[in-house]
Amino acid sequence: TVIVLRAMEKGFEPKTTSRFKTVCVFCGSSSGKKKSYETGALELAKELVLRKINLVYGGGSIGLMGLVSQAVHNGGGHVLGVIPKTLMSPQITGETVGEVRAVGDMHQRKAEMARRSDAFIALPGGYGTLEELLEVITWAQLGIHDKPVGLLNVDGYYNSLLSFVDKAVEEGFIQPAARQIIVSAPTAQELVRKLEEYVPSHDGVASKLSWEMEQLGISSIQPNIAR
Repeated sequence: TVIVLRAMEKGFEPKTTSRFKTVCVFCGSSSGKKKSYETGALELAKELVLRKINLVYGGGSIGLMGLVSQAVHNGGGHVLGVIPKTLMSPQITGETVGEVRAVGDMHQRKAEMARRSDAFIALPGGYGTLEELLEVITWAQLGIHDKPVGLLNVDGYYNSLLSFVDKAVEEGFIQPAARQIIVSAPTAQELVRKLEEYVPSHDGVASKLSWEMEQLGISSIQPNIAR
C-alpha cells in the first residue's frame, strides 16, 4: 500500500484520453478482511489517475472510501466528496480530501453523486454500497440515465450478486437486455476498458428526456387538441 501511494504521489503519464471526465465510486467505509480489497481499490485509483478521470465519492477517509480518494488525490486527480451534513464530523467519517459538497440527506447525496458523474463503479462494500449500486442500476433500467455501471469484482466478491441477477433473468423478473446494464471485471484496467466500450442495449421504461422534463415540471404528454 505504501509503495503504491508513494508511486502515485510522483504522478503518472496518462495512457489515453477517456470518454469519462468523472467517475463515481461506491465502496465500503471498512477495508474488509482481505488485503486484495485494498489492492483493488488502489489499482482503481491508479487507473483513474492514468486516464485523467476525476473522482466523486461519498466523502470521508475511512475504509476503501478513504483509500481510493487519498490515492486519486495524491496522484493529482480532482476528488469530490459528497457527504450529508450529519456525517461530516471527523469523528464519524474522518477528513475528506479535495473538494467537499455538503448535502441535506442520503437521497440528496446519491442524486448529487449521480449528477456529477459520467459512470459508476462499485468496489467491495456493505449495505450502503449495495443500495447505491442497485439504485443507479434501477435508474438505468428506467431510462433516467444511460451511464455505464461497473462492478470491480475483486476475488469474486460480487459473484453471488451476479448469480442472483442471472436467476432473476431466468425467472422473468429482469429482462435479458437489462442484464447487460451491469458490467463486471476482476481488475480495474479491464473494468474501465469495458466501461469505455459500453453501449446501452436495453430500452428504458421511459426516455431520459421524459424524466428530465418531469424534473423541470413539464409534462411529456401533450394534450390531443384535435379531439
